[in-house]
Amino acid sequence: MEIHVYDTYVKAHDNHVMHFDVFTASKDSEQAIQYAKQWLSSIGESDALVSSKECRFCHTQQAPANVIDTINRQGYFIYKMEGCPA
Repeated sequence: MEIHVYDTYVKAHDNHVMHFDVFTASKDSEQAIQYAKQWLSSIGESDALVSSKECRFCHTQQAPANVIDTINRQGYFIYKMEGCPA
């Protein structure tokens, strides 16, 4: 399965920057932004600003099995990088 990667940088409520990727099955920037907002809300960061400025299409790649399983279950996968909770 090919996935589309959206590189995302947002400021948390304490002003530190969180860097994460949103992986989706469809190349739809608006949907990726909604998924980012959904995930941010789930970690207590519902006030974080997410727009096409903070969440941008980066590339398309093949996905490993665990990513495919998560996308099939919830529609997206979040790949956490700098500043994200464990």
